Amino acid sequence: MKRRTLLAAGATWSGWVVARVPALVSAAEAGDMVTLQRLLDAGVPVDSRDAQGRTALLAATHADRVDAAQLLIERGADVNARDVMQDSPFLYAGARGRLAILRLTLASGADLKSINRYGGTALIPAAHYGHVEAVRELLKTRIDVDHVNRLGWTALLEAIILGDGGPAHTEIVRLLVAHGASVQLADAQGVRPLAHAEQRGHRTIVEILRRAGARP
Repeated sequence: MKRRTLLAAGATWSGWVVARVPALVSAAEAGDMVTLQRLLDAGVPVDSRDAQGRTALLAATHADRVDAAQLLIERGADVNARDVMQDSPFLYAGARGRLAILRLTLASGADLKSINRYGGTALIPAAHYGHVEAVRELLKTRIDVDHVNRLGWTALLEAIILGDGGPAHTEIVRLLVAHGASVQLADAQGVRPLAHAEQRGHRTIVEILRRAGARP
């Protein structure tokens, strides 16, 4: 519906736009490209938010709707806009391994210093959840490999403490060490990465850390 048609019918343009904010977010989350394009073309602001503070881009990221995310970013969506949970499209894409969307956000001004509600960068939860390719992508940037979150953990510590010691977490440890992660940086209780790995029986990780000069 065109603006002039609405005004002729006695509606206010701003009221029409506000009423369609949830529709924009829902269309992005559902990957409904026809509705998404129509609402954007009609003038609904690209960074409008729903009741949870989510933009359409964050909703698309939640659902891994790559086409919707790409369209929204092309229309100027803010890749760093946060919801009430302090998630942004960039942070969530990193944490949940939404690789294609992560790459889009990195190419569109992602704030590498931004932190989530736990005080961690995108790299830390990516390491925690075993998202190897997301970790690899983030390590191509200038993200702080030794950033410490509010739990007192770096990405390396989180991969060891919360990981299962399997192939994905082992590869993440290897990547982090290869990119200069400190193997001596202890947690808030003074326990170092090697000690955590030994306590958990993560033998291959122990070998990687020892080769890098780690001490218990």
